[in-house]
Amino acid sequence: MASTHTQAHPRQDGSGTTQLLDHPLPQEAARHRMPRQTRSSGPLLGVTAMAASLGATGFAAAAPAAAAPATPPAVAAADQADADRTAGERPLSADPGLALAARIQQQADGQRTSAEETARLAAAQEAEAKRTAQAQEQAAAEAAAEQAAQGAFTLPTSGYQLTAHYGQSGSYWSHLHTGLDFAAATGTPVAAVTGGTVSSAGWSGAYGYRVIQTLPDGTELWYCHLSSITVASGQVAPGTVLGKVGATGNVTGPHLHLEVRPAGATPVDPLTWLQAHGLNP
Repeated sequence: MASTHTQAHPRQDGSGTTQLLDHPLPQEAARHRMPRQTRSSGPLLGVTAMAASLGATGFAAAAPAAAAPATPPAVAAADQADADRTAGERPLSADPGLALAARIQQQADGQRTSAEETARLAAAQEAEAKRTAQAQEQAAAEAAAEQAAQGAFTLPTSGYQLTAHYGQSGSYWSHLHTGLDFAAATGTPVAAVTGGTVSSAGWSGAYGYRVIQTLPDGTELWYCHLSSITVASGQVAPGTVLGKVGATGNVTGPHLHLEVRPAGATPVDPLTWLQAHGLNP
């Protein structure tokens, strides 16, 4: 602000002498004093002074920068696409993070594949175990059925009469009678009394055509004087037709001569043996 003091003004008095006044008149002081500014006009004066100091040159330099146009969106998008494509084309070795992520993904895929293979093998093993169990159950059922069938007993023929018993003597035998005779018409079927194995079949001298059946406990059943043989070997179930009634060998008429020999040794009474197994000829 300007000073409140001004240069002294000469004044003439009536004596013609010039006097100096230390202070101007109130009106003169008001005329030379700058207008008083309010507080709010201070920043405006500062900006005005800065603009004056910069001058036209400063505004001229700042104007082009402010007026420079922004990058067009299409160009920016193309630049970003090029940057993304370049980043995607970089080898994994150039980016440790991508390489690590790839290895982790590869390990995860390997673990998933291993787990799937383990599950597949476990399912296959379970299915095989089920098939094995079913086969074992079926075999056990068949064995039980066979054992039950072998345990069954039936009479060796039908339409018969008992004509000679065990231990009888007569002119037809050199020794005591060793079996039980079932007299029947020629050609009447002769069946296996129980389950067993045909161990021998064929001609046997005085016995004529004979079939020997061996039971599981070793007992032998002899079917003698047959006119024909139907089964010559192998396992047979109770009631299997082994041959037919005949009159071959040392006989006086057609009949079945049945002998029972425990362990293939000395014969025992067939009637007692049949009755012990629930049969009553």
